[in-house]
Amino acid sequence: MTQDGMLDFQQIIASSLQEQGRALLSLSERVDSTFVQAVNLMLDCKGRVIISGMGKSGLIGKKIAATLASTGTYSFFMHPGEAFHGDLGMVRFDELADIVVLISYSGETDEVLKLIPSLKSFGTKIIAITGGLDSTLAQNADVVLDASVTQEVCPNNLAPTTSTTVALAIGDALAVSLIKARDFQPQDFARFHPGGSLGRRLLTRVRDVMNKDSLPLVSLDTAITDVVLVMTETRTGTALVMDANNQLQGIITDGDLRRYLLNHDSLKGVLASDIMTRNPLRISQDTKLSDAEVKMRDSHVKCLIAVDDHEHVVGLLDWAD
Repeated sequence: MTQDGMLDFQQIIASSLQEQGRALLSLSERVDSTFVQAVNLMLDCKGRVIISGMGKSGLIGKKIAATLASTGTYSFFMHPGEAFHGDLGMVRFDELADIVVLISYSGETDEVLKLIPSLKSFGTKIIAITGGLDSTLAQNADVVLDASVTQEVCPNNLAPTTSTTVALAIGDALAVSLIKARDFQPQDFARFHPGGSLGRRLLTRVRDVMNKDSLPLVSLDTAITDVVLVMTETRTGTALVMDANNQLQGIITDGDLRRYLLNHDSLKGVLASDIMTRNPLRISQDTKLSDAEVKMRDSHVKCLIAVDDHEHVVGLLDWAD
């Protein structure tokens, strides 16, 4: 309570986070060979890793399945109630046998326990994430991961809070182990996240985003006033200077213009060749966008000239792209 008798929410929130942090530290101290067994089971699995749980445990299971699936482990969530009424048909038990991860803090969740006889008859390996180490679930699992907590952070010790945090952390720890075991790289991650910013950067090529229409092309003898018009009309702030054979000779940017005007009183009679920067940076149109960003950053430029295999200009990549 604060001095005026109001609840101190800042302290409540800080205390909640601290308690859950202590639960995770306690969990880290209990990591033993059973966790290694679970990782090896997943690595050796020829089929999918199926996650199942009821209620809040089910929500945690969905997240774990999603994390595994997006990091190179074939995985999906199976609702235990639906599984008992037909979805068990999704479980493979042939040469591409699946394994099933069952999540239940008590280890006595009825909907979860009902799956065990069928899974046993299939010969399916079961990994249990549970706080009930002597529970029915634990007794029937091939590997039992200790997810026990001293108490929930819920003041009534009822709502799954600390226990779901621990279960989620176990799932993440297993996923991290599998990522390292499979040497799963950012490029692999991007393949499963093509819509995200990382996927765009790692999968997109320069040719996919470069400006290839209305390129700001000028000749060596174009008057600088006309160069400015081209830069303005194309809204690029850049002009590419080409020779009579349509070969790139230089580039003119807004910065080049400003620097020239600082040292000269007039642009009268000035040609593109007088002010251009020779041998401008080029980049292959097949380069990954992520590599192009690195090149821009390291070179302190805001645009790159995209070329084909014959060094012909085919586009302009702007930082904003």
